[in-house]
Amino acid sequence: MSSRASVSAWRPRVPGVVEVFHARFTEYAYPMHVHDAWTLLIVDDGAVRYDLDRHEHGTPHDTVSLLPPHVPHNGAPATSDGFRKRVLYLDGHHLADGLIGAAVDRPDLRDPLLRRRVGQVHSALVRPGDELEAESRLTLVGERLREHLRSREVLGAPRRDPVLARRLRELLDERVVDGVSLAEAGGTLSAHPAHLVRAFSGAYGIAPHQYLMSRRVGRARRLLLEGRSPGEVAVATGFYDQAHLTRHFRKLVGVTPGRYRATGAPAGG
Repeated sequence: MSSRASVSAWRPRVPGVVEVFHARFTEYAYPMHVHDAWTLLIVDDGAVRYDLDRHEHGTPHDTVSLLPPHVPHNGAPATSDGFRKRVLYLDGHHLADGLIGAAVDRPDLRDPLLRRRVGQVHSALVRPGDELEAESRLTLVGERLREHLRSREVLGAPRRDPVLARRLRELLDERVVDGVSLAEAGGTLSAHPAHLVRAFSGAYGIAPHQYLMSRRVGRARRLLLEGRSPGEVAVATGFYDQAHLTRHFRKLVGVTPGRYRATGAPAGG
């Protein structure tokens, strides 16, 4: 699945940027998963087709895609030629959680100026010593993204977030490493396990176990970029062993943890 893949990932010394991820995939398709950060995506070659909040979207060349945190999505090549993408994972430094609703319905932004500015951020990030330029350019990107999102806030439909589903999500967020069984969650939340699964899947479009594995893999990515070994990371993120981590990591990221860690930081950051 991932033999025809090329990736590079690193965490730069730029406030607000959790991770930079450059990848070329020809056959790999992402299953449904979530991130705990904003995903700012541009595609340089090919195109990506993805579902966000159970609606299909695409990424032509003049588009910037902004996928909000905690909202399930997948991704696959739109053609047999695959795609080459550059991604910034951003924390709340530039985009607050209050803007998530506005980003769900229309995540693809047709804005040539924004597209050019995002490309400039990436160009600065791969040059050693240009962190200040990257930070400055990212500030302008954040400003323009907020303009887009605030202009559509009144149009954004409220997200399906029933109380029981939200409480289960909060419990999973608290227990990312330790995990929690459905029986235990049912006892804590006073609900039958089957009802928990239906409520969660109905609200978020992803099963509780998929959500938990996505959160674990997200943590594993950050620790691997800090230089920790896959074996250490497996223990630190709640996986049974390194093989367990590898299976889920490759499924969600497209490469093994060891290969991901070995990409290093092209800018030394």
